[in-house]
Formats: sequence, structure tokens, C-alpha cells
Amino acid sequence: MFLLILTYQKELNEVDKYLNAHKKYLEKFYNTGNFIASGRQNPRIGGIILCKATNKHDVENIISQDPFFTHQIAEYKIIEFEVSKCIQKFSSILQN
Repeated sequence: MFLLILTYQKELNEVDKYLNAHKKYLEKFYNTGNFIASGRQNPRIGGIILCKATNKHDVENIISQDPFFTHQIAEYKIIEFEVSKCIQKFSSILQN
């Protein structure tokens, strides 16, 4: 499991120009089962994505497709972790 932390590198008016394209990117990887949850940070300085992937290389490939990444709108920090405890409903998501 991976926690992706996005930090905006541009002003919000520039972020907003790419927001619809970023939402389409998110939808693509929700449909593949890679993205589990996502949302903006509060205050609005970036976002968080919970990502299910086999390895860091796969995550880097996924990130490379984000318009926020390709247009240098946001910087990504990748944190890999192993889920050792979770609620039953979440456990079923991890097994798929």
C-alpha cells in the first residue's frame, strides 16, 4: 500500500486550470482499482491519495500520468507501508 502526498508547486489559479484533467486521471485509476481514497489537504496546499500497487515502480508509472505531475503543478511524495491492522471492510479491499 502506498500513501501519495501531493504538494502544490504553483498558485491555486494555476492548479485550478488542471483540476478537471486531474479528476479524469483519478477516475482512471479508481476504475483500475489502484486508488482507494483521495482528497485535498486542509488547508488547500495539495492532496492525498491512498494507492494500491504491486511496487514503487508501478506507483511511479501511475504518477507519471497525472497532469499535475506532467505540468509540474504538484510534487509527489511516495510513502510505502504494510497494512498490519484495519477494519474488516477495508481488509476485503486489500485482498482484491
